[in-house]
Amino acid sequence: MTKTTRTLLGGLLLAAATVGAWWAWLGWESGYTVDPETGATSGPYAVWQVAAAVLTLLVIAAVGGWFWSPWLVAPVMTVAFTAAWAARAASTDDTGLWAVGAALVAIGTAAGATVVSGGAGWLRRQVR
Repeated sequence: MTKTTRTLLGGLLLAAATVGAWWAWLGWESGYTVDPETGATSGPYAVWQVAAAVLTLLVIAAVGGWFWSPWLVAPVMTVAFTAAWAARAASTDDTGLWAVGAALVAIGTAAGATVVSGGAGWLRRQVR
């Protein structure tokens, strides 16, 4: 297998796993919760859902960084997760604030994927 083919397949696998993580933890949620006593609205995600999504993305970034370069892992995961999140948010938001959320999701995903995949790649080189 050529390096180009390996990189292309790796990128497709990372994108699929990242979108799968979004769908598994966040993609099915659509409702907000209103506290009857205070009237405070929260959601649409519960804390456990976001924590599970982040942990899953950490695993994907670590495995990706072990096998591929952070220069592949970070951009692919950032674009895939942000696109999946933004598509749902844009379709349910009337205020336009989904774009701010998408920017924050992109920044967080990029930072996390870069650090974790870079650390995994560094660790792999130390083990050799």
